[in-house]
Amino acid sequence: MKILVINAGSSSLKYQLFDMENGAVLAKGICEKIGITPTSGTITHKRPNADKYFLETPIPDHNAAIGLVLKTLTDKELGVIADASEIGAVGHRFVHGGKFKESNILDDEKIAYIESIVPINPLHGPASLKGVSACIKAMPNVPHVGVYDSAFFAQMPEESYTYAIPYEWTEKYGIRRYGFHGTSHRYVSQEAAKIVGKPLEELKIITCHLGSGSSVTAIKNGRAVDTSMGFTPQDGLPMGTRCGPIDPSIVTFMIKQGMTADEVDVALTKKSGLIGVSGVSSDAREVWVAVDNGNERAKLAMDLVIHWARKLIGSYVAEMNGVDVLVITAGLGENDNLVRNGICTNMEYLGIKINEELNLSAPRGSQLDLTAPESKVRVLVLPTDEELMIAKDTERLANVFYAKA
Repeated sequence: MKILVINAGSSSLKYQLFDMENGAVLAKGICEKIGITPTSGTITHKRPNADKYFLETPIPDHNAAIGLVLKTLTDKELGVIADASEIGAVGHRFVHGGKFKESNILDDEKIAYIESIVPINPLHGPASLKGVSACIKAMPNVPHVGVYDSAFFAQMPEESYTYAIPYEWTEKYGIRRYGFHGTSHRYVSQEAAKIVGKPLEELKIITCHLGSGSSVTAIKNGRAVDTSMGFTPQDGLPMGTRCGPIDPSIVTFMIKQGMTADEVDVALTKKSGLIGVSGVSSDAREVWVAVDNGNERAKLAMDLVIHWARKLIGSYVAEMNGVDVLVITAGLGENDNLVRNGICTNMEYLGIKINEELNLSAPRGSQLDLTAPESKVRVLVLPTDEELMIAKDTERLANVFYAKA
């Protein structure tokens, strides 16, 4: 079966086409500048062992974007399939699944529910729904599957997801810790279990998804028991532009200083984290350059990321009464050996010790076993693959769909 995975943003649409017989990516790409102006739009299309294809062309909306994707995938020169009918199912990435505890086939009822939780997911929800609508119009006869970043955390213990706020806020507005990056945490925890040669159900794993957005998750016996992101993807640790953990009274204090609620929200979401503290960039690579040039604020920004990651790891070791495997993944985690080194330094008391020489010399983006001989905890660097995880869920549910047809 061939599975098309879609990740729709407000002005972009990423896609990957998988052949599930062997898990191979047949093609992938992104449409950008969707609907920015009547004439704006680009598509970047990549195939294995072929030159990257780039085209500037008007993409007024997500319907046009999906049409362009299907046209490109079936093009005689650029395509990898003869006809769109070869696509057996479509998997859609959702950041927020609300009450959904697992991936599911999208029908009118489930789509209506996702629409109903847009108020608690205003940034990602509308764009994802546009992607679903466009795909259903273009491919109405195949199953469309929703895969939710938050679903992995939906069954955390109540004390892990409940805020100590007036309980009626939880009941009326759905305010709780939802957690995000769940597809990534789920994927790398499964891969880690394979590497250490033990069932996932017998392991205590801490997974660190470190990128422009970052989160840390405690996974005990295959189940997420705690995670750093909360009601929104803001909490946990400082990120590229997000503040991470702060005293909530800072928000009300700044409003009393004359800022509007929207202005505070923008400041904490887009002007904080690495760029806010360093004043240099939200890109860790550029911040490290500034550190090398003696910029003290840049050093402080990177120290904050490392500090909070270490705090979270330590708290989750306490929460699970131990840890068997520490996994580091995502763009920053897979590529930044200085961040990895900082996080794993002076953790011997917790049984964590890495091979620092290997960590500093290994190629960027590679799978690594950094475990030092004396370490009681396996320390792994694993490239994440959220799209493959989405494709696997989609294939599983599509098989059920076709079996019932």
